[in-house]
Amino acid sequence: MKGTDNMKIAVTYENGQIFQHFGKTEQFKFYEVEGGKVISEQVLGTNGAGHGALAGFLKVMGADVLICGGIGGGAQMAVKEAGIALFGGNSGSADDAVAAYLANALVQNESPTCDHHSHEHGAGHSCGHKCGE
Repeated sequence: MKGTDNMKIAVTYENGQIFQHFGKTEQFKFYEVEGGKVISEQVLGTNGAGHGALAGFLKVMGADVLICGGIGGGAQMAVKEAGIALFGGNSGSADDAVAAYLANALVQNESPTCDHHSHEHGAGHSCGHKCGE
């Protein structure tokens, strides 16, 4: 990883928000960072690439960091194998998340997955994305 001075941050993206299912991401917003500040932003489509191909897409695009919502175990491994730092389990504004990352205030969720088949969603449930969609 290049550090926060010169890097590219990718965020799963939909209508200004962090898209909540990595494997179904249709767009990423890429932020080019120099000197710890965003110098350019670009939204790119994935051309229908699914779960397995998305990590490769991010690597080809030069991403150093991925900020996303829910992400499965296999995709987490693929992202890490591509040398991309993962900040999963996030929600809200993509721009705000990048600002938080650059301010060292974005929390790295150690368990950003949500297995819809192995647990019930009760009060206080927080898996980083909107369950049941």
